[in-house]
Amino acid sequence: MNAPSVLSDANSAATHEVFNQSSALENYNLFLTNRALRDALAYNQGNPHASFLQQVGAELGTAAMFNTGALANQFTPQLKAFDRQGRRIDQVEFHPAYHELMRAAIAWGLHTGPWADAAPGGHVRRAAAFMMFTEVEASILCPISMTYAVIPALKRSPQIAAEWLPKLYGRQYDPRFLPATQKTAVTMGMGMTEKQGGSDVRANTTTAVPLGDGQYAITGHKWFMSAPMCDAFLILAQAPGGLTCFFLPRILPDGSVNAIQIQRLKDKLGNKANASSEVEFRGARAWAVGEEGRGVPIILEMGTMTRLDCSLGTSGLMRQSLSLALHHAAERDVFGKLLIAQPLMKNVLADLALESEAATALSLRLARAFDAQEDRAETLLRRLLTPVAKYWICKRGSHFCQEAMETLGGNGYVEEAGITRIYREMPVNSIWEGAGNIMCLDLLRALRKGPEALQALEAELAGARGRNSAFDHFGDRLKDRINDASEHESSARRLTQDVALAVQASLLLRHAPDYVADAFCNSRLTGDWGYAFGTLPSQTDFAAIIDRAMPR
Repeated sequence: MNAPSVLSDANSAATHEVFNQSSALENYNLFLTNRALRDALAYNQGNPHASFLQQVGAELGTAAMFNTGALANQFTPQLKAFDRQGRRIDQVEFHPAYHELMRAAIAWGLHTGPWADAAPGGHVRRAAAFMMFTEVEASILCPISMTYAVIPALKRSPQIAAEWLPKLYGRQYDPRFLPATQKTAVTMGMGMTEKQGGSDVRANTTTAVPLGDGQYAITGHKWFMSAPMCDAFLILAQAPGGLTCFFLPRILPDGSVNAIQIQRLKDKLGNKANASSEVEFRGARAWAVGEEGRGVPIILEMGTMTRLDCSLGTSGLMRQSLSLALHHAAERDVFGKLLIAQPLMKNVLADLALESEAATALSLRLARAFDAQEDRAETLLRRLLTPVAKYWICKRGSHFCQEAMETLGGNGYVEEAGITRIYREMPVNSIWEGAGNIMCLDLLRALRKGPEALQALEAELAGARGRNSAFDHFGDRLKDRINDASEHESSARRLTQDVALAVQASLLLRHAPDYVADAFCNSRLTGDWGYAFGTLPSQTDFAAIIDRAMPR
């Protein structure tokens, strides 16, 4: 009889029991569990779209949707420059998960819903859904955001608008590489920056030669063009009359493929599911949008809307980072009690919750200004708050996510946790559509146009006057500094930061519980706060703030 195998016995014996690990955060409603979002919605529009947003929140919060977002980033877009016979085709292949996400975003109208429906509060409704979608997957929203931003520009050209708006308003995503007339819906991208210019688009060298009948031949390059498989793009090129905006389709009206060559796809830090490309135009055909020489104002108009989406996107990423941290802390036992009950961790989590709620409040307030296109005061406020929100919220994102990741410890640093993808995504909204300094200079330009801008800001802050002494004192000092610092570019970052904090505080004072608003004012406005999260004053009601932010 053979002796028993010691090795086989060892292999079959369990070495340890797996316990004290937090569960996956999934299968929950992203809308119903986000009280900060619901309160901000109620303040900004009375929340007539609650049923729609509840449905979106339920579908996005499923395990299947979170998995789809992960797959779209794991299996990144691939450039197919040539077919097997060696002919150029310049196409990009995506994983099915990418198409599934695009299908959902377009079905919910995140691309053109506010323009197509013209329903009251449409931009706020879209903003709320956009933020929730970002919690699941952010990078596919790049073509969604660009499609949203180009609509007002296209309306400047009646012929283009008549042909393309019906397709842009479509809700049935169609990824096929076909002429727009044969598709159920189309998307649009943008190509603005070049190697030598970056944010300084006036340095562009791409040329546009008139061919007659409003058509031009475009020759040159774009250092960043997203997303290359969109059906058409708005680009900038130098026409005889100066820098001009052009509409450039992938497939021409006669069915031929336009002369756009994709040189390569960018290998980016994050934003992996989105294809960003370098392209060359070799006599590509395009049509002018607006007058020759008026390209910059048109681009600035589009940039205002994509910058709104940068603020919305970062706010959504903050919310998901916070939710993951809270969920983990509520299930992880450390030193004899739950992590969420540890005094110092309570300070960290409450501080993150305040930051997230303030970002949500400012983003939705800005979206409300987009719903009031004809209101003079809201237009002025939109010009002020767009760069302010984009600068401050997006600037806070990376630091915020790093702290949330640290809450999960080593588990947070591995890909399976999901928060690593959020961390890689955070910097993009701060960099794209105008980096921090550009935003601060935009605020200065808005303030220098006359006293109306400052009056609009003061009117916005006035609604919270008398509710918190720290806020009142901060507002008084801010007004004096605006009159001074608007002349000094070197202090523009501090000014932009403080405008953001003042508006966030005023919003929280108006529609958040007192324990949230007071904690925000006492920490952000009085200086009783450190340089890292988790340094709130000791008298803060940590438990109430954390309970309000819990994703369950």
